[in-house]
Amino acid sequence: MSERLQPGDTAPAFTLPDADGNEVSLADHRGRKVIVYFYPAALTPGCTKQACDFTDNLELLADAGYDVIGVSPDKPEKLARFRDKEDLKVTLVGDPDKKVLEAYGAFGEKKLYGKTVTGVIRSTVVVDEEGKVERALYNVKATGHVAKIIKDLKIGA
Repeated sequence: MSERLQPGDTAPAFTLPDADGNEVSLADHRGRKVIVYFYPAALTPGCTKQACDFTDNLELLADAGYDVIGVSPDKPEKLARFRDKEDLKVTLVGDPDKKVLEAYGAFGEKKLYGKTVTGVIRSTVVVDEEGKVERALYNVKATGHVAKIIKDLKIGA
């Protein structure tokens, strides 16, 4: 079981392929705040809802100084299908070996329909301009989560 991040921790560095196979690094976003969200699988209902919510609010988040990166264990080809099918604007990256998911505490035991399983824990980590964890939210709900983040971060208030 991976350790969960806490505010003040240094966000683990990563470089992962996006939907087009281009490398995306957390370091590329230095100087801006980044919302890194972890979701179980592209092209599933909850993950689609969450990705669409981020896309719908991307301009608001960007205007407030936030970039958004979605991380799943999917390969770039599946991420590309997901992006194109749902017309997503968020940056999606794949972590098939789950090293980044584990580094962020977003992979491990969770409850699924009453059973304990090992898998991706739907999580969101807000990283500040210096690469430090500002917030770390685990076991979040797909629906309504983006609105909650916007409210918690006092964006557009």
